[in-house]
Amino acid sequence: MRNSLGWLVAAAMVAGGAASSQAQTVLKVVPQSDLRVLDPIFGGGTIIRNHGAMIYDQLFALDLNLAPQPQMVESWTQSADKLTYAFKLRPGLAFSDGDPVRPEDVIQSLERWSKRDIMGIALYAKVASVAKVDDRSFRMTLKEPYGQVFESLARMNSNMPFIMKEQVARTDAFQQIQVHIGSGPFVFQEKEWVPGSKVVYTKNTRYVPRSEPASFGAGGKVVKVDRVEWLIMPDAATTAAALQAGEVDYWETPAVDLVPVLKRNPNVVVVSTDPWGLQTMIRPNHIHPPFNHPKARQALLWVVDQEEYLRAAAGSDPTFWKVCPAAFVCGTPFESDVGAEAVKERDPAKRIATAKKLLEESGYKGDPIVVLDPTDFPMFHAAALLTAENLRKIGAKVDIQAIDWATMLQRRTKKDAPNAGGWNIFFTSENGFQAATPWATAAATDCDKAWHGWPCDDEIQRLRAAWIAEPDLEK
Repeated sequence: MRNSLGWLVAAAMVAGGAASSQAQTVLKVVPQSDLRVLDPIFGGGTIIRNHGAMIYDQLFALDLNLAPQPQMVESWTQSADKLTYAFKLRPGLAFSDGDPVRPEDVIQSLERWSKRDIMGIALYAKVASVAKVDDRSFRMTLKEPYGQVFESLARMNSNMPFIMKEQVARTDAFQQIQVHIGSGPFVFQEKEWVPGSKVVYTKNTRYVPRSEPASFGAGGKVVKVDRVEWLIMPDAATTAAALQAGEVDYWETPAVDLVPVLKRNPNVVVVSTDPWGLQTMIRPNHIHPPFNHPKARQALLWVVDQEEYLRAAAGSDPTFWKVCPAAFVCGTPFESDVGAEAVKERDPAKRIATAKKLLEESGYKGDPIVVLDPTDFPMFHAAALLTAENLRKIGAKVDIQAIDWATMLQRRTKKDAPNAGGWNIFFTSENGFQAATPWATAAATDCDKAWHGWPCDDEIQRLRAAWIAEPDLEK
């Protein structure tokens, strides 16, 4: 039920190993959604990130202990004043077209990434220069010490600092690239790409994996299949039938109501592949009424009973979910329920009454609240229906709009008014490991530069900046 970057490749490795004895070299995967955007720096979303991880590589990656480990980097040094970092690339790194990976590729790729990603933006605010040293080495010089250099380069959520060819990476960060050549474990077969139907990758024969065992996103990515096909199947029943018939090998996000059926099949293994899970969320639009008013946003918070949502989205089996009032994820060093009174309140009558009063105090005038409903993503489809029901209970008028997930990823970038192609609410998630700090994408409140929804709060930004700059974990 829970999937995270790295484990899709690991699943391919396991299935490939099993299939090799039967001379099967094709792994057929049903991903969480359709792939419409091919540029993982331009576009956000797990499916775009996973596409990027198939064909690109990065300098560092997180292991199972969430510690940064070298990936494309062979060695590095840090100056005593913590202002200069020298990196040396692994020998033999090459793009799938045969061109070697050069420091120029790295420098330009990081520059482009730094304009779109929250961690890249924070890092490059401290960077004075990044320069080539020799054919395999480059140097990063900072203006002042920064405690999150390696964590930034090991970013494993959208948008990851994938290394592209220099000329490709020169594309404006707010325009999509047109050439998709990486140095990662697979090659994207663009001629076979059929949006809404199929995405095809083949083994990159030029890829040289690291020697260490695979560990989450780090270590050796040993490819054991010749070809991976992502098959887009929006209908869950069709996917379940195909899986049980052996027509597909891997289903990333099975529908909750079908999990019991799948578990009864001895030829199907159902596992939770992400040890940290997902932090799912309702994302309101802060720039248009009613959620441009803080009391309307508070009302939205009060209508959410976590267990009610979890049962609707992830089923009645509590092994697949956990109630957690901590904004920065339960079980992590930053777990805290301070300020979470609304989340902890379980009395439904009190929740609805409080939410209704807050919505009235916000000046809500009865305009339709546009809720984007990704009908091909069961977890968020359930959340959308429940949210619409709850909003109606507190006197709101709701316009719930059916949409597919891939289109929703594009729609949520629009700042138009809700009645002119925009939106008021969409549903999403962040990996638990990424949401466990104030660095999380959703925590940013820098107005127009913030993630979709565009919250604006100078004090939160000041506190986040102080947290990000502090190298001492205890502080």
